[in-house]
Formats: sequence, structure tokens, C-alpha cells
Amino acid sequence: MNLTFRQLEVFEAVARLLSYTQASKVLHLSQPAVSMQIKQLENNLGVNLFDQVGKKIYLTESGREMFHYSRVISQQLDEAEEVLEQLKGVQRGRLIISVASTANYFATRLLATFSRKYDQTTFSLDVNNRETLLQQLADNEPDLVIMGKPPDDQDLIAEDFMENPLVVIASPDHMLAGKQNISLAELQSEIFVVREKGSGTWGAMQRFFDEHDIELNTGMEMTSNEAIKQAVEAGLGLGIVSIHTLSLELETKRLVVLDIQSFPILRHWYLVYRQGKRLSPVAEAFRRFVFDEDQVLLRQDVMRASEL
Repeated sequence: MNLTFRQLEVFEAVARLLSYTQASKVLHLSQPAVSMQIKQLENNLGVNLFDQVGKKIYLTESGREMFHYSRVISQQLDEAEEVLEQLKGVQRGRLIISVASTANYFATRLLATFSRKYDQTTFSLDVNNRETLLQQLADNEPDLVIMGKPPDDQDLIAEDFMENPLVVIASPDHMLAGKQNISLAELQSEIFVVREKGSGTWGAMQRFFDEHDIELNTGMEMTSNEAIKQAVEAGLGLGIVSIHTLSLELETKRLVVLDIQSFPILRHWYLVYRQGKRLSPVAEAFRRFVFDEDQVLLRQDVMRASEL
């Protein structure tokens, strides 16, 4: 097999974008130059990598296989470059991290502090729901993922690094606001605005109330914590969210945390990556950094909530 890294780079771009035109823009090449590289690669391999139907192109079966290997090769080359740079004493690199939408509230602060400490590093932050994060892990796309506990039946390493308390929130003028030691039974007459089924928050909430034999009236399902907070603020019901999402609303007194028996529901945040994956130097540095910084962030959020 006679091929070049340049051909693989061009192929990966075309396969990812499914467009010669878009790939040429990303690679800063002319479209004929991109087409020529693909044609040479196909000739070297002896297979067609793309089918063209009308004006659109699609990966052939051979193309899909080649796309997988080109991404693996690209990741390994990036890893080799970072390892060699570190051996030369250069503290730089690029961190690719994905986080659950709820974790984004503190993940950005972690990354900002990390960037100040390692000022020659850069990072890419992707915020997604649980299902997408698990798919990204299966495809080995991010270096690290911050999320709730992943399923046990996947080849993943999940390191518990911080508590994630779930609390009940209400608008300041709600009849339960300011009341002490509210029983779980009193919640059965309230309407709750909740996260969608399948989300980590929904699962934790459902398990908690099933264990206490409490049935909630879930009037609305939302796909984001922001939507839940806005609905609760508007008086549409109570909500259950992570304490980490509430800094601004508690400071501005737009929402309050209710004093409910057996609350908060204690979940945990996990740093997750593929089993057997060799972390790049910058990813390993961030992993170590997270375990140093996490409790500082947690204490800040809990103290702020207790004061307000």
C-alpha cells in the first residue's frame, strides 16, 4: 500500500464533510487539488472511496473503513506530536473535552483556571446530552468527558471526582419558599418541571422518589436546565436541578432552594475516557488538575446556596 499522510489528511476532510468544496476551504487548497489527492489515493488503494449521486457524494463501504483508520492514524500522530513536545520540555497541547450540559456550568471555570496555569495549551469544549456523550466515547472522539456515572457494561474508565447535589427549586413567591423541613409527602400535591426521560437528572430523581414511595406530578419535561429554571421562575411549578446550575439565579434572588427532607439527592460527576486509551500529556495534566480543583468549586457553590 503506497499512500501519503497528505492524502489521508485530504481524504479525512472530504469524508467528514462529504464535500470537495468544503474540504478545499478547510485545507486551503483548490478543489482540483483535493480531487487529485483523492484520485491518487483511490488508485493506490485500488478501490473507490466515494460514490457520487447527482451533486452529492457518499462514502462507499471501503470509504467508511478507510475513514475509520484515517481518524485513528490522525489521533495517533497528534498524540505522538504532543508526547515528543513534552519530552522537549514544551508545555503545550490541545485538549478535546466533552461535557454534559449541566456540567458546563462549572467545566468552563475549570478550563479557564487550567488555561491560566498551562497558558500554552488550547482546548475544544463540546456540550451535549448523555446519549451523545456515550456515542462520542464509543467513537473515541474526545480526550475526556465530564458526565454522570456511565453504564457499567461499556469499556470505560470512570473516575468519581466531585459531588453533584440535586436540589428542589421554586420561585421566591411560592407558598413553600422559606418553609423549614418540608416533608416529601407535601411534594405530591405540587407540579414539577423536570428533565427529559433518559437524562441523568431524570433517572436520579425517579430512583429517589421510587425508593421513598412518592409519586410526583410531572407536568412538563424540558431538555435543558435553563428551560427548567425559566419555567420555575415563571411560576409553572417546582424543579429539580444541580446546585451547580444556580449561582446566578440565587445571587439575583430569582429562585430559591427549598428545605426538603432527605434532600439534596447526592449524585457524582465522573471524568470518563475509553479503557486502554493513552491520554495525551495535556489530557493527563487536566485529569490531575481536576482532582486538585474540584472541591474548591463545590464548596463555592454550596456556600453560596446556603447563604442565599
